[in-house]
Amino acid sequence: MIIIPARLASTRFPEKVLADIGGLPMVIRTAKRVSSIDRVVVACDDEKILNICANHNVEARLTSTTHKSGTDRINECAQIIDIPDDEFIINVQADEPFIETEVIDLLIKRLNDLKIQNEQFIMASCYNAINAQAAEDPNLVKVITDIHHNAIYFSRSPIPFNRSGEASYFGHIGIYGFTKKSLHDFCALGEAPLEDIEKLEQLRALYHGKKISMVKVASSGFGIDTVEDLERAKKIFGF
Repeated sequence: MIIIPARLASTRFPEKVLADIGGLPMVIRTAKRVSSIDRVVVACDDEKILNICANHNVEARLTSTTHKSGTDRINECAQIIDIPDDEFIINVQADEPFIETEVIDLLIKRLNDLKIQNEQFIMASCYNAINAQAAEDPNLVKVITDIHHNAIYFSRSPIPFNRSGEASYFGHIGIYGFTKKSLHDFCALGEAPLEDIEKLEQLRALYHGKKISMVKVASSGFGIDTVEDLERAKKIFGF
């Protein structure tokens, strides 16, 4: 199952999930982009989004307005929907309308591998190679991994610090996969200081010693954080 968290308020880009992309609100374009993979449900915090989803025949659930993160929002949605604890839930951000289905397929493959290995906590995400200039953008989250492809740290700063002149940089792609149980376990963890400092919810898992398995992919899609991002995306993808 794919759950798309959609919050109406946005500090940098008000109501961005409803921004028009080729005649469709962003959240609807994202939902339709991934609908060929699995069942898609939008977890929203406002009846305005709920009604727009209904008008476009996109399944949606109304969730609390008090959630501090998208992951907390999809966890509530997952509890509302009656699915088994071992079912995979893919969190696709509403501001990723150009995410490639191949990326999600690779994420699902990694989740299946983790299940075969009998991992008790299953959480995975994706990343791709970026250049040094992109690494300077605080809106683009960076990640470093260990030899087993698990995340060591995520940051809005360029990591690692390039003292040798030979550093490679990797950008985090904001999709996550869990089992329903692992999603619930993640949201039951106490909030972490690093999570609040960087404003990155995935740091909650690392702070509490949980593993996030990372899948390297090739992707030209990117999240829409600002009006400038939206205009750039429209030019790149022909909208």
